[in-house]
Amino acid sequence: MSRLLISAAHKSSGKTTVSLGLCAALAARGLAVQPFKKGPDYIDPMWLGRAAGRPCHNLDFHCMTHAEILSSVGHHAGSADIALIEGNKGLYDGLDLEGSNSNAALAKLTQTPVVLVLDARGMTRGIAPLILGNQAFDPEVNIAGVILNQLGGSRHESKLRAVIEHYTDIPVIGGVHRDKALEIVERHLGLVPSNEADTADTKIATIRALIAQQVDLDRLLAVAGDTPLEFAPLPLASATGKRPVRIAIARDAAFGFYYPDDLDALQQAGAELVMFDTLRDTRLPQVDGLFIGGGFPESHMQALEQNKTLRSAIRQAIENGLPAYAECGGLMYLARSLSWHGRRCEMVGVIPGDCIMHDRPQGRGYVRLQETQHAPWPPGPQAREFAAHEFHYSGLENLSDSLHFAYAVKRGTGIDGRHDGIVMHRLLACYSHMRDTAQHHWAARFVEFVRQACT
Repeated sequence: MSRLLISAAHKSSGKTTVSLGLCAALAARGLAVQPFKKGPDYIDPMWLGRAAGRPCHNLDFHCMTHAEILSSVGHHAGSADIALIEGNKGLYDGLDLEGSNSNAALAKLTQTPVVLVLDARGMTRGIAPLILGNQAFDPEVNIAGVILNQLGGSRHESKLRAVIEHYTDIPVIGGVHRDKALEIVERHLGLVPSNEADTADTKIATIRALIAQQVDLDRLLAVAGDTPLEFAPLPLASATGKRPVRIAIARDAAFGFYYPDDLDALQQAGAELVMFDTLRDTRLPQVDGLFIGGGFPESHMQALEQNKTLRSAIRQAIENGLPAYAECGGLMYLARSLSWHGRRCEMVGVIPGDCIMHDRPQGRGYVRLQETQHAPWPPGPQAREFAAHEFHYSGLENLSDSLHFAYAVKRGTGIDGRHDGIVMHRLLACYSHMRDTAQHHWAARFVEFVRQACT
């Protein structure tokens, strides 16, 4: 199983652009490329998956055990020619002193060679100690090559190649020159998601061509590790004998933040997923439950407001008892209103509160949630405290004092710093994003909640 981990010396080095270019270039050669993304992220995986032609899966030490990470890599990459893992932040950056959740830790766990993408702007001879330091810091990490990024021209590239060849034993696999054509439009949460970019495929094709010209793909494949990976098969939930249910999923330019593993888990638990468009559809499909994930409703709030028929249908369905789950952007959509840049738009209105966008993040990073007595879903076998993540610039204001919450926030922000998960009717709406893993199999619990509501 050939695999590579694309990392960097520090964040914002351009590794996402290089990674999606590599995915697209290798796929264009006829190779089956399985992309992975380290950590909690929706946007980068959407681009990587689109470039590779296969869903990108997240590997996260915070929500997954080591065994689960190995199983995910082994399972999803088993039918691929090469797995490409994009790291987050720098190679050794992490939440603790030991770097137990760093890219380096992931490389060692999965026995994956590392290719460093180095932002070479303003660098000449100093590139050598940067490489040597990363190499010496943990000799167990196999740094198999570097890709120089943001080069100022051919002369700059030649100087750096000479320095690296003279002082190190690390091969230079590519030199990517500074080029506006490689840039992807950014927004407050990072790159604009590929589901919103009308020219996403054109942009990927442009990046693919430039990366293929400037990176030695044959050498890249040569340094990719093919060490056998020992892993246990992913456990599959069984819904045999249980009533199947239909769950509507909002999936469009406004809402697209869904982990492929979570959608798989919903289906394994017995759900048929029915996609609908909040911007264009005028009614809900005939379903037993509703799931509205995260996204950027603020960027589409006028179109969402104008679709009054669907907003009314969703509100009526939830108030009539339709089981529903909403995360972050979905919560914002279900609020009374959404305000941004001095403009206020009416939203669904199920949640008695107003959503306000701010200039700075209101909640960011990993969270820990503990279920309260108001948590509506059937209990699962796992502990009632679990890990999740949040990243939102909005906050809820003018909330009723009589609301019930499903979760007490042990770490993070949630809705008010102490609570998350508004519970109304059969709706659970929270700012936190959950992942279906061994520590918290939320998908099966939600499906069972929907199933029980149908009886």
